[in-house]
Amino acid sequence: MKFICSLIVVENISRSRKLYEDILCQKVISDFGEYNVTFEGGLALYQRSLFQNLIGGDRTIMNKSNNFELYFEDDNLIEIEKEISKNGFEFVHRIREEPWKQQVFRFYDYDNNIVVIAETMKKACYRLFKENNTVEEIAKMTGMPVEEVLQQINEYQA
Repeated sequence: MKFICSLIVVENISRSRKLYEDILCQKVISDFGEYNVTFEGGLALYQRSLFQNLIGGDRTIMNKSNNFELYFEDDNLIEIEKEISKNGFEFVHRIREEPWKQQVFRFYDYDNNIVVIAETMKKACYRLFKENNTVEEIAKMTGMPVEEVLQQINEYQA
């Protein structure tokens, strides 16, 4: 068996595409018009009315369930957070550091799905290194093996 993608149900495909394509820079690989669109990386959007029919009209589709998130990485968190704010999205929280030292922020998309934008671990390791932490200290903070921390730092500098 092969996993293909995750899909989220949205009220308005066109509106949601603006977020995922224009702001979050996702590339469409399949476009079925007003009913379904699939992006590189395994995210798909389904129009709510279509999905409601597929699962049976009497089943409830819940919004803002807060039980999953769509995870993206980018090293320009400040700029992306400004763009999300400018477009009026509700934040779960602004940029903060997770227990493993990765900086992230979370917000709700148009259909109240949680979207998280995180810096890459390469950048996190490099940032921690530039803050005068040793490779061993970074490994302990992030839970990563020393060799992996070293590799992340070297790759980010390259």
